[in-house]
Amino acid sequence: MTAVSLEHATVPADAGEVTLLIARRVEPGHEAAFERWAQGILDSAAAFPGHLGYGLFRSSGGDAPWFLVHRFRDAEACRAWQESPERAAWFADCRGHHHTEIARRELTGMETWFAEPGSTRPAPPRWKMAISATLAIYPISVLGSLFLVPHLAALPLLLSSAVVAGVFNVLMTYVAMPAVSRLLRAWLTP
Repeated sequence: MTAVSLEHATVPADAGEVTLLIARRVEPGHEAAFERWAQGILDSAAAFPGHLGYGLFRSSGGDAPWFLVHRFRDAEACRAWQESPERAAWFADCRGHHHTEIARRELTGMETWFAEPGSTRPAPPRWKMAISATLAIYPISVLGSLFLVPHLAALPLLLSSAVVAGVFNVLMTYVAMPAVSRLLRAWLTP
Protein backbone atom coordinates (compact mmCIF):
# COMPACT_ATOMS: atom_id res chain seq x y z
CA MET A 1 0.00 0.00 0.00
CA THR A 2 1.29 3.47 -0.78
CA ALA A 3 0.45 6.74 0.88
CA VAL A 4 -1.62 7.73 -2.14
CA SER A 5 -4.19 4.98 -1.50
CA LEU A 6 -4.97 6.23 2.03
CA GLU A 7 -7.96 8.09 0.69
CA HIS A 8 -9.77 4.73 0.82
CA ALA A 9 -8.64 3.88 4.35
CA THR A 10 -11.10 4.21 7.21
CA VAL A 11 -10.60 5.12 10.80
CA PRO A 12 -12.93 3.61 13.41
CA ALA A 13 -15.20 6.68 13.52
CA ASP A 14 -15.79 6.42 9.74
CA ALA A 15 -17.63 3.11 10.28
CA GLY A 16 -20.70 4.98 11.52
CA GLU A 17 -20.02 4.69 15.25
CA VAL A 18 -21.74 7.18 17.55
CA THR A 19 -20.30 8.58 20.77
CA LEU A 20 -22.86 10.02 23.15
CA LEU A 21 -21.44 12.55 25.65
CA ILE A 22 -23.67 13.66 28.53
CA ALA A 23 -22.74 16.31 31.10
CA ARG A 24 -24.63 16.27 34.41
CA ARG A 25 -24.33 18.66 37.33
CA VAL A 26 -24.58 16.99 40.75
CA GLU A 27 -25.54 18.88 43.87
CA PRO A 28 -22.87 18.81 46.60
CA GLY A 29 -23.35 15.96 49.06
CA HIS A 30 -25.15 13.74 46.55
CA GLU A 31 -22.12 12.51 44.59
CA ALA A 32 -22.18 8.94 45.95
CA ALA A 33 -25.87 8.44 45.10
CA PHE A 34 -25.31 9.86 41.64
CA GLU A 35 -22.27 7.68 41.05
CA ARG A 36 -24.27 4.53 41.97
CA TRP A 37 -27.10 5.61 39.64
CA ALA A 38 -24.69 6.48 36.80
CA GLN A 39 -22.83 3.17 37.12
CA GLY A 40 -26.15 1.32 37.04
CA ILE A 41 -27.34 3.04 33.87
CA LEU A 42 -23.94 2.57 32.22
CA ASP A 43 -23.90 -1.14 33.09
CA SER A 44 -27.44 -1.51 31.77
CA ALA A 45 -26.48 0.18 28.50
CA ALA A 46 -23.40 -2.03 28.18
CA ALA A 47 -25.62 -5.11 27.94
CA PHE A 48 -27.62 -3.48 25.14
CA PRO A 49 -27.12 -4.64 21.50
CA GLY A 50 -24.70 -2.41 19.61
CA HIS A 51 -23.15 -0.80 22.71
CA LEU A 52 -19.35 -0.66 22.34
CA GLY A 53 -18.22 0.80 25.65
CA TYR A 54 -18.67 3.55 28.20
CA GLY A 55 -16.96 5.82 30.66
CA LEU A 56 -17.80 7.85 33.75
CA PHE A 57 -15.69 10.92 34.44
CA ARG A 58 -15.99 12.53 37.85
CA SER A 59 -16.31 16.26 38.37
CA SER A 60 -13.11 18.20 38.83
CA GLY A 61 -14.83 19.88 41.77
CA GLY A 62 -16.97 22.88 42.48
CA ASP A 63 -19.63 23.46 39.85
CA ALA A 64 -17.85 21.36 37.19
CA PRO A 65 -20.04 18.63 35.63
CA TRP A 66 -19.69 14.86 35.62
CA PHE A 67 -19.49 13.23 32.17
CA LEU A 68 -21.06 9.98 31.02
CA VAL A 69 -19.87 8.59 27.70
CA HIS A 70 -21.45 5.81 25.62
CA ARG A 71 -20.17 4.41 22.31
CA PHE A 72 -22.54 2.65 19.94
CA ARG A 73 -22.02 0.64 16.77
CA ASP A 74 -24.25 3.02 14.80
CA ALA A 75 -27.01 5.63 15.09
CA GLU A 76 -29.70 2.93 15.13
CA ALA A 77 -28.15 1.21 18.17
CA CYS A 78 -27.83 4.59 19.93
CA ARG A 79 -31.46 5.47 19.18
CA ALA A 80 -32.67 2.02 20.31
CA TRP A 81 -30.94 2.50 23.68
CA GLN A 82 -32.24 6.04 24.13
CA GLU A 83 -35.81 4.92 23.41
CA SER A 84 -35.57 1.69 25.45
CA PRO A 85 -37.72 0.83 28.45
CA GLU A 86 -34.49 -0.08 30.32
CA ARG A 87 -33.19 3.47 30.01
CA ALA A 88 -36.60 4.93 30.86
CA ALA A 89 -36.68 2.82 34.04
CA TRP A 90 -33.33 4.27 35.19
CA PHE A 91 -34.60 7.81 34.66
CA ALA A 92 -37.87 7.02 36.42
CA ASP A 93 -35.77 5.93 39.42
CA CYS A 94 -33.37 8.91 39.65
CA ARG A 95 -35.44 11.17 41.89
CA GLY A 96 -33.63 12.18 45.02
CA HIS A 97 -30.22 11.92 43.37
CA HIS A 98 -30.04 15.69 42.86
CA HIS A 99 -28.46 15.78 39.41
CA THR A 100 -29.40 17.61 36.24
CA GLU A 101 -28.38 17.12 32.64
CA ILE A 102 -26.73 20.32 31.42
CA ALA A 103 -25.49 19.23 27.98
CA ARG A 104 -25.69 16.33 25.54
CA ARG A 105 -23.75 15.76 22.32
CA GLU A 106 -23.74 12.99 19.77
CA LEU A 107 -20.37 12.73 18.04
CA THR A 108 -20.06 10.86 14.77
CA GLY A 109 -17.37 10.54 12.15
CA MET A 110 -14.47 12.96 12.33
CA GLU A 111 -16.25 15.11 14.93
CA THR A 112 -14.60 13.02 17.63
CA TRP A 113 -11.20 14.41 16.56
CA PHE A 114 -12.47 17.97 16.96
CA ALA A 115 -14.33 17.58 20.26
CA GLU A 116 -12.73 19.65 22.97
CA PRO A 117 -12.79 17.86 26.36
CA GLY A 118 -15.25 19.48 28.73
CA SER A 119 -16.78 21.60 25.97
CA THR A 120 -20.35 21.42 24.75
CA ARG A 121 -19.58 23.52 21.68
CA PRO A 122 -20.82 21.98 18.40
CA ALA A 123 -18.35 20.39 15.99
CA PRO A 124 -17.09 22.47 13.05
CA PRO A 125 -18.78 22.10 9.64
CA ARG A 126 -17.75 18.93 7.80
CA TRP A 127 -15.98 20.87 5.03
CA LYS A 128 -13.71 22.50 7.62
CA MET A 129 -13.03 19.10 9.21
CA ALA A 130 -12.15 17.68 5.77
CA ILE A 131 -9.70 20.51 5.06
CA SER A 132 -8.12 20.10 8.50
CA ALA A 133 -7.76 16.33 8.09
CA THR A 134 -6.15 16.84 4.68
CA LEU A 135 -3.66 19.29 6.18
CA ALA A 136 -2.87 16.73 8.89
CA ILE A 137 -2.50 13.68 6.63
CA TYR A 138 -0.47 15.40 3.91
CA PRO A 139 2.85 15.63 5.80
CA ILE A 140 2.35 12.12 7.21
CA SER A 141 1.78 10.79 3.68
CA VAL A 142 4.84 12.56 2.28
CA LEU A 143 7.12 11.49 5.12
CA GLY A 144 5.69 7.97 5.11
CA SER A 145 6.29 7.64 1.36
CA LEU A 146 9.87 8.85 1.76
CA PHE A 147 10.96 7.03 4.91
CA LEU A 148 8.56 4.20 5.78
CA VAL A 149 7.22 2.67 2.56
CA PRO A 150 10.68 1.92 1.03
CA HIS A 151 11.58 -0.18 4.10
CA LEU A 152 8.39 -2.20 3.77
CA ALA A 153 8.80 -3.14 0.10
CA ALA A 154 10.04 -6.66 0.91
CA LEU A 155 7.04 -7.45 3.12
CA PRO A 156 3.84 -9.03 1.81
CA LEU A 157 1.25 -6.45 0.75
CA LEU A 158 -1.18 -7.20 3.59
CA LEU A 159 1.52 -6.90 6.23
CA SER A 160 3.07 -3.71 4.82
CA SER A 161 -0.41 -2.18 4.47
CA ALA A 162 -1.17 -3.01 8.11
CA VAL A 163 2.08 -1.36 9.25
CA VAL A 164 1.40 1.79 7.19
CA ALA A 165 -2.22 1.99 8.39
CA GLY A 166 -1.19 1.53 12.03
CA VAL A 167 1.61 4.10 11.92
CA PHE A 168 -0.50 6.63 10.02
CA ASN A 169 -3.48 6.14 12.35
CA VAL A 170 -1.37 6.64 15.48
CA LEU A 171 0.32 9.73 14.02
CA MET A 172 -3.03 11.20 12.92
CA THR A 173 -4.71 10.53 16.27
CA TYR A 174 -1.94 11.55 18.66
CA VAL A 175 0.21 14.02 16.71
CA ALA A 176 -1.21 15.53 13.53
CA MET A 177 -4.91 16.06 14.37
CA PRO A 178 -4.30 17.53 17.83
CA ALA A 179 -1.70 19.90 16.34
CA VAL A 180 -3.88 20.94 13.38
CA SER A 181 -6.95 21.31 15.62
CA ARG A 182 -4.97 23.55 17.98
CA LEU A 183 -3.48 25.65 15.16
CA LEU A 184 -6.82 26.11 13.39
CA ARG A 185 -9.03 26.40 16.50
CA ALA A 186 -10.10 30.00 15.80
CA TRP A 187 -11.02 29.15 12.21
CA LEU A 188 -12.69 25.82 13.01
CA THR A 189 -15.03 27.18 15.71
CA PRO A 190 -15.14 30.97 15.60
